[in-house]
Formats: sequence, C-alpha cells, structure tokens
Amino acid sequence: LQKHEFFVDMTCEGCSNAVTRVLHRLGGVSFDIDLPNKKVYIDSEHSVDTLLETLKKTGKNASYLGEKSAQ
Repeated sequence: LQKHEFFVDMTCEGCSNAVTRVLHRLGGVSFDIDLPNKKVYIDSEHSVDTLLETLKKTGKNASYLGEKSAQ
C-alpha cells in the first residue's frame, strides 16, 4: 500500500473527527491524524485525487504533500 501525506487545515478535535468520518465512509483506508501539525497520513489503494476529494468534503482546506516512505 502506498502511504500518502496530506495537509488538512484542522484546528480542533472536531476537525479531526470530520476527517475520520469521511475517510471511514470512503473505506479501504488506514490513516493517522497528526492534529498539531495539521497532517493526515493515509495508507490506501485509492488514487490521490480520490483521497483529496474525500478530505475536501470536510470543508477544510486540504492539499497533497507527497508520498511518505514507509518507515
């Protein structure tokens, strides 16, 4: 699975909950949310475009930062 790194303009727990909600609805993803740094790391077969569109459904400003190398 490819690990992708996204910026999402999250300011609070509610924002990260919204991200969790839309990603669960999409399905087929595992993810980590780094709220202080406004980052979301997603492991998924979905395309970057699909993931970005999904993150934007939260109403937050979201952008793709690039692939994250597996640690």
